Amino acid sequence: MERLPSWIRQHLAALRALLALTLLTGALYPLVITGIAQGLFNGHANGSIVQKDGKDAGSALVGQLFTDANGQPVRKYFQSRPSAAGAGYDPMSTGASNLGPEDIVDTLPVSGAKDDKGNPDTGRQSLLTRVCARSKAVGALEGVSGARPYCTPDGVGAVLKVFPAVGTPTRAVSVNQACPAAPFVAVYQGVKVECGKPGEDYAAGRTVAVRGTGTAVVPADAVTASGSGLDPDISVAYADLQAGRVARERGLAADQVRALIERNTTGRGLGFMGEPAVNVLQLNLALDRLRR
Repeated sequence: MERLPSWIRQHLAALRALLALTLLTGALYPLVITGIAQGLFNGHANGSIVQKDGKDAGSALVGQLFTDANGQPVRKYFQSRPSAAGAGYDPMSTGASNLGPEDIVDTLPVSGAKDDKGNPDTGRQSLLTRVCARSKAVGALEGVSGARPYCTPDGVGAVLKVFPAVGTPTRAVSVNQACPAAPFVAVYQGVKVECGKPGEDYAAGRTVAVRGTGTAVVPADAVTASGSGLDPDISVAYADLQAGRVARERGLAADQVRALIERNTTGRGLGFMGEPAVNVLQLNLALDRLRR
């Protein structure tokens, strides 16, 4: 029998290898791993789903919002940390804001202006202003001071643009406070501070962040999003801050709520990595079970 040409034999060998590897890695291996996962780790393999009254309430591994139809916090529930994943805790848009510590100057919205799609100009908040606004909102919700270093009393970044960039100042502008707002500081190095005018270019000025005298009461995780945007946990400090509000809304003793926080607190990974954390969904479901 005449042998097949070498180029055909090479293609047949490649085809056999392709079929064998497809069967092994595309069918047998996934089936074996899926079987092991479903048999030994069924809950984890299916997403660590948590149920309430026989219905899926969420995942212990993915955070969620506890807000009403208007986006306002439901006061009887503990609140999760902020999320930059889509509109909030969107698994299809997982990620952080990608804003860094030098992102401190806002772009003020210009009244009547529209973007390329014809939508009203909404400007852009810097990371600093987002943190300041969140701190102010959390403080108001919990009945504590929302003040923070480098934040103005009205909840934006305390940032000046000073002109000229080098030399003795002749002009200073509170760039994150749109006119007619009163600047958070009246005078900077002998120069009267102006409010920011939307649409005006202040890029040539020297950026000066003013620390102020505010001391942060609101924990850091209450005002910053996690790297994934899906973190289901909050710090013990943030849970403790919310305990008084939740106790009042539910007519419970504060000690009773704090005992639930402690029972839903996980320790450090391997005993030394990270910090203790509180799973918000598990804690809120435990609260709901108290009144049954």
